[in-house]
Amino acid sequence: MGRAVSGRPGKFKPGDRVRVRMEDRPGHIRTPWYIRGKTGWIEQVHGKFLNPESLAHGGDGLPKRLLYLVAFNQKDIWTTVQAPKDKVLVDIYEHWLDPVS
Repeated sequence: MGRAVSGRPGKFKPGDRVRVRMEDRPGHIRTPWYIRGKTGWIEQVHGKFLNPESLAHGGDGLPKRLLYLVAFNQKDIWTTVQAPKDKVLVDIYEHWLDPVS
């Protein structure tokens, strides 16, 4: 995926509520369709990595993007849930996230 680097902190910290942008754009997108438009919370800040959306098309992956581990209640993702207390965890880049107040 690339090497994490330290730098300025991102927009979000663990515990912050976020919504994944509901966008459909061409290209190599690393944000799963089933999670777009959903609301969750930041579990962990991984750090900055090369952007795989541009790397997949022969780009340099710059600027590096902040990557977060975002958690969602499983029951908010799928309507037929077998274990309603379970979570879905997804790595999502900052440019896909909006704050939820």
